[in-house]
Amino acid sequence: MSGGVFKRCGCRSSETGRLLSSACSQLAERGHGSWYFDCAVPVLPGRRERLRRGGYPTRREAIAARDALLGDGITATVEGWTMERWLRHWLTTRTRIRPTTLHSYRIHVENNLIPRLGRLRLSELTGRHITDMITTIGATNNRYGRTPTPSTLHRIRAILRSALNAAIREGMLRDNPARYVEVPSPRRPHALVWTVQRVEAWQKTGKRPAVAVWTTEQTATFLGYVAKDRLAVMWWLIALRGLRRGEAAGLRWTDVDLDAGVAMIEQQRIANGHLVTVGPPKTAASRRLIALDRHTIRLLRQHRRWQRAEHRAAGEVWQDSGYVFVAEDGAPLHPDFLTRRFRHLVLELGLPPVRLHDLRHGAASLAHCAGVDLKTVQAQLGHSSVVLTADTYTSVLTDLLAYAAEATAQLVLAAAARNPGHRHGKTKSAGPAEIGSVKRPVTRHCCRDKGSRQSRPRTSHQRPTKIKAV
Repeated sequence: MSGGVFKRCGCRSSETGRLLSSACSQLAERGHGSWYFDCAVPVLPGRRERLRRGGYPTRREAIAARDALLGDGITATVEGWTMERWLRHWLTTRTRIRPTTLHSYRIHVENNLIPRLGRLRLSELTGRHITDMITTIGATNNRYGRTPTPSTLHRIRAILRSALNAAIREGMLRDNPARYVEVPSPRRPHALVWTVQRVEAWQKTGKRPAVAVWTTEQTATFLGYVAKDRLAVMWWLIALRGLRRGEAAGLRWTDVDLDAGVAMIEQQRIANGHLVTVGPPKTAASRRLIALDRHTIRLLRQHRRWQRAEHRAAGEVWQDSGYVFVAEDGAPLHPDFLTRRFRHLVLELGLPPVRLHDLRHGAASLAHCAGVDLKTVQAQLGHSSVVLTADTYTSVLTDLLAYAAEATAQLVLAAAARNPGHRHGKTKSAGPAEIGSVKRPVTRHCCRDKGSRQSRPRTSHQRPTKIKAV
């Protein structure tokens, strides 16, 4: 947007008669020549015109004239652009993003930004306008009767900020007024386990956590109930391997090697309303290798036999789509169908409600509870960072918490039992009888005397039982 400032004169060469312009040797002298500037003035988004003006006695006056021209040029360019016109124009330039992301942009632009900012001119928009908009949206109930979450408000501001940054790149604006607007800090919801107390509270009040996961027994109950469902193996893979619904719907037989016991997540089916597109996994880390246990391999082999039998029965009606999980006629599954089908099965069974994506949370918790380290869980889920896995997708189940609490108490009791005569000052230290009124426990811990017995403490809270075979 800035232009060059330079000095030139009207002297001519004595040999050629041509203008020396800025090559004149006398330009260094005070008062010789005059100052010029050239700059590119925006005319329309993506188009600029090059202008050059001069005759200014000082460099300072040339710079002031240039800045005034740039200001007038921007004002003239933006004059015909309202926020509504610019936002819709900006949406048409978003061609390198996912269809679902573009759909989300369009919803927020049409439902939130244009109704509240659309009549303002692009050049008139200020931080106060944006702050008032965020405050109004934050106090308005959505279609579910709830106020928007801080994450939603952050997303709205991010969309507006991106659109205004594009206006700056096109020379339409000098600064982004959305840059300094404060929005309440979002908090990532943590998954809560459906304990007996939470189930009872849900049955009485109808209120449920934003993100909830089943216990090991509840997951096993669901998998046992859907054992005869056409998509039983898919529910098993999502619940134990943490596949996203788009990844499950997009899994092809060419991605599965039953002899090697692996499956590659190479693509996903993405729903954008009624339209479904096939694209790469959500992130680079989501393109991953899934290990298959022996039971899962048996289930997949049986599923393939059933699918071939359906193919023979359907005859020419069958669509050979090549997907592992298909409709009765072989057609690929719509990701939204999986959500509706899962919700129906849960309601039919009477288990506490969870979302289909919550099975992914549960898969991380089950693996961690079974002793799998977080780095392996991260690779299984396809996360780019183990921090995300630890903070969001692992809800340590009740049995593991109980075991940890029991082991910690037994560790302290064992230490007291080994040192019954230890004194501190004149006061006799408490022995195991005074601490817990129990006999010396047998426990395993990291700091152990030679010859000490290594075994797990006796407790009613053991590690979760294995999930029954479907």
